[in-house]
Amino acid sequence: MSDWLFDLGNSRFKAAPWSGGAPGQVQAWPHGEDIHQAPVPRGRRAFVASVASQALTAAVLERLHANFDEVHVARSQAGCAGVQVAYPQPQRFGVDRFLALLAAHKDGGDVLLAGIGTALTIDLLDASGRHHGGRIAPSPTLMREILHARAAQLPAQGGQYREFADDTDDALASGCDGAAVALVLRSLEQGRQLLGRDPALLLHGGGAEALAPLLPQARLRPSLVLEGLAIWAGEADASR
Repeated sequence: MSDWLFDLGNSRFKAAPWSGGAPGQVQAWPHGEDIHQAPVPRGRRAFVASVASQALTAAVLERLHANFDEVHVARSQAGCAGVQVAYPQPQRFGVDRFLALLAAHKDGGDVLLAGIGTALTIDLLDASGRHHGGRIAPSPTLMREILHARAAQLPAQGGQYREFADDTDDALASGCDGAAVALVLRSLEQGRQLLGRDPALLLHGGGAEALAPLLPQARLRPSLVLEGLAIWAGEADASR
């Protein structure tokens, strides 16, 4: 019976088999009715990271407890796998951001991580594993949804990025994507000034691929949280 990794985000539920190294092939389901119909595998151990609501997390954990002998829920820690978290209260640091740091540190070097999901999260990590803190903002998708909720005539989707758009759909796409890109680029410059050298840029999360063309210097790592969860699971095994 195999072990599995599960990443329950604010918009998607992802899973991958784990045999002690990197995650296997990733499966993903959107929230809503689909998540309750997701073909959750059976196995020996499930390792779970969740930033979803308490109700949704509880529902998913109930399914996992029915399908696995053991269920282990990842929590943010002050230190793990060579990473030192900047938050004085590490329990207030999102577990998705925490796990992404673990995976990024394994690569080595200074890095700015930008997670694009429901929120846009940014974190600076130096080569020694010291986390220097970060930012949280709405993602482009959430910006569009908020604008549409307040002004229904502004579509929640559609349009293409243009530097100076002559169409409302394109202007919305350009403004929301551009706002995210500007925050990432400012953070990259501030990280360079703080460290005295250029950090690499990693993009992860469900919205990373859409922003990648606007940040050509970035490396795309959409499953970075699952990679970090694998590291956390390995550390948990080693401590037993």
